[in-house]
Amino acid sequence: MKTYDWIVVGAGLAGSALSYELAKVGFSVLLLDQFAAPQNATRYSYGGIAYWSGTTELTQQICQEGIELHRTLSAELDGDTRFRELDLLLTVAPDRDPTQVAAVYANCAIPPTILSSDAACEIEPLLERGAIAAALHLPHGHISPEAVINAYQQAFLRLGGTIQLGQVTRFIKSRRQVNGVVTQVASYESGNVAICAGGMCRALLKTVDLPVRHYFTQAELVEARSTEVQMRSMVMPAELQRFKMEANAGRVETDALWDEPGHEITPPILDVGVVQFQDGTLRMGQISRTLTDPNAPVEAAQSEQAIRNEVGHVLPALKNLSGEWYCCLVAFSSDRLPLIGSLPNTEGIHLFSGFSNPFAILPPLARRFAHHISGQPDATIQQLSPNRFSQT
Repeated sequence: MKTYDWIVVGAGLAGSALSYELAKVGFSVLLLDQFAAPQNATRYSYGGIAYWSGTTELTQQICQEGIELHRTLSAELDGDTRFRELDLLLTVAPDRDPTQVAAVYANCAIPPTILSSDAACEIEPLLERGAIAAALHLPHGHISPEAVINAYQQAFLRLGGTIQLGQVTRFIKSRRQVNGVVTQVASYESGNVAICAGGMCRALLKTVDLPVRHYFTQAELVEARSTEVQMRSMVMPAELQRFKMEANAGRVETDALWDEPGHEITPPILDVGVVQFQDGTLRMGQISRTLTDPNAPVEAAQSEQAIRNEVGHVLPALKNLSGEWYCCLVAFSSDRLPLIGSLPNTEGIHLFSGFSNPFAILPPLARRFAHHISGQPDATIQQLSPNRFSQT
């Protein structure tokens, strides 16, 4: 049996970027995923790069590194990520004061410009003028999530990496040392295991008795395709409910409930967001639910109609486009910062997950982590350690 330096579990953006960066610094790496056709959060994401959004020295630095990396990533990976610069319009509801809403963004690296509803509609003619009081305008980056994953994985393979299909069922463990993983079809040994499995990370780590302040939402969206409708911008609400929901759902008081199926930690929310990709595909959403069972069923038809109704209020031309409802798990932490690094009390197992702004910060952090564990200590990576949360 071949022994790898690293096994990376999960082939979304986190696992694919990390595998590439680990191989690039010289490690032998196995990338594992249970699905041949991706079902992860990356697959159903908007692909937006919110490099303007950093509000602290740490997040501003990482966001800046992220946009600089994306601007050269296609050339580095020798694969087109379909990167582009895109206008972002954050819509303000008719009953809200745009100046007060904009004040929330005052500490961002790039504060927004307030546009009247008329000016916003000049940028995005599909907007319903009467449905918004104004919009906040920001520069934004955008890629194709599928194209980025493919580019990372092909570059990883060219570096000698290995990709296998398989669902991890347990870890190979000797006392306080993880030495590999077991899937439904094979066993693999390694010096280190990196868990990049998004919303399934908590359940996987529970099998080796490793508690972690890591959570997930069930995110629902509608995907459509149109060659007749042409959006010029990405549209999101200026007052996102998702981040407040995540903060409430990640409180230490409710942490134990996440290990018990059957709970809904907070009420569901719907944030109206839409983006159109260069191939005409539109992703519209999203409903977010904090259900503690990752396989909990929801009423798809009812959710799809709710999304269509709310999107149609702001962008009427999109309401009745032919499309399909999808859902996926989206990982988050209790402080909106990712969980990166080794876990307490057990050697050889690491977490790389919980990215609330993934396309902006994940690629540079994957690079930093690979350099960090290859012998170049990085204070930024140390700040993001899962050990920053005290466990009781």
